[in-house]
Amino acid sequence: MRNLFLGTALLAITAGAAFAAGHGTTVRMGTEGAYPPYNFINDAGEVDGLEREVGDEVCARAELTCEWVTNDWDSIIPNLVSGNYDTIIAGMSITAERDEVIDFTQNYVPPVSSAYLGSSEDLDLSGAVIAAQTGTIQAAHVAQSGATLLEFATPDETIAAVTNGEVDAVLADKDFLVPFADESDTLMFIGEDVPLGGGIGIGVRESDPELKAKLDAAIQTMKDDGSLNELIKKWLPGSPLF
Repeated sequence: MRNLFLGTALLAITAGAAFAAGHGTTVRMGTEGAYPPYNFINDAGEVDGLEREVGDEVCARAELTCEWVTNDWDSIIPNLVSGNYDTIIAGMSITAERDEVIDFTQNYVPPVSSAYLGSSEDLDLSGAVIAAQTGTIQAAHVAQSGATLLEFATPDETIAAVTNGEVDAVLADKDFLVPFADESDTLMFIGEDVPLGGGIGIGVRESDPELKAKLDAAIQTMKDDGSLNELIKKWLPGSPLF
């Protein structure tokens, strides 16, 4: 693991130099495009959701030009480090492990709850088979809980797994799961909510401190004037505010 961190750090130095020399005020915003309401592709084929609105406003306040890029979740950090885009804004919780490889702005979403969704309120979660998306804080939590973890590449695959009975439940951000619980006659929340992570921030290469500072300052102005809370209310109703 130490060698991985060293390799990604060296890549980050090169990529950061490329950003400073070649991109000017254009920032490529990397997102998954498959995790509503945080990010998704709308009917017009464009990135939409909370993070599209937050990202566009952050760029406007930082006097940067945003270009949106989609990338599969399981390679989203390596492709930031290698220079395929300049930020990650993809519902990514700030964790110590991730912070060893990339840097984060201050959070633009406070810590939010995760939850279990399954077909039985009486399910013994400690002995269950639980689905989670690969590389998430939810997957790490399930692995440490003693339950059997089954990982999937995309959020939709985790929902399909619990719907078709392949797993007993799925653990994910509650904001993501609420629509599925509301629309299903068979799926329901199980047990207590699970607080995980330190909030959601924008990921940047460790070699891009100037970009991080600009994004941090813009996020702070959105917190100060209340506009960030308004976007959270719009997209994540009932979630904690700043």
